Amino acid sequence: MANRVNKSGPAAPGEWTFLTNHAHVLLCLATDPEIRLRDVAEAVGITERAAQRIVMELEGAGYLERERVGRRNRYRLHADQPLRHPMDRDHRVNELLGLLSPDPVTRTGSGAPKRATNQGAGAAGKKSKR
Repeated sequence: MANRVNKSGPAAPGEWTFLTNHAHVLLCLATDPEIRLRDVAEAVGITERAAQRIVMELEGAGYLERERVGRRNRYRLHADQPLRHPMDRDHRVNELLGLLSPDPVTRTGSGAPKRATNQGAGAAGKKSKR
């Protein structure tokens, strides 16, 4: 079962937030690589068309790839990419995901997904890896 985004709701109109819509969309895709853009839009508080535009921009900038799986999309993040702002370029996307996503799946290029290791070892029902 795919993870679902925690939908505590978007900020009220006219209120500012510390993260951009691009960051919020990226966090949604990291949490659930098979999430529908309709659900991303609802979680972020933007239109579905705005979510599509942001995904296209993130894809064009090399932060993610989109793979068609049947009638759905699966998103592969390139979390090893640097953040875009000149003040933040020495930090990587995976740092942001590790801080803000409850259980981020990061994908760097090809290969199997890697889960962030900031989770507590030995969580209920999971064996710790050594």
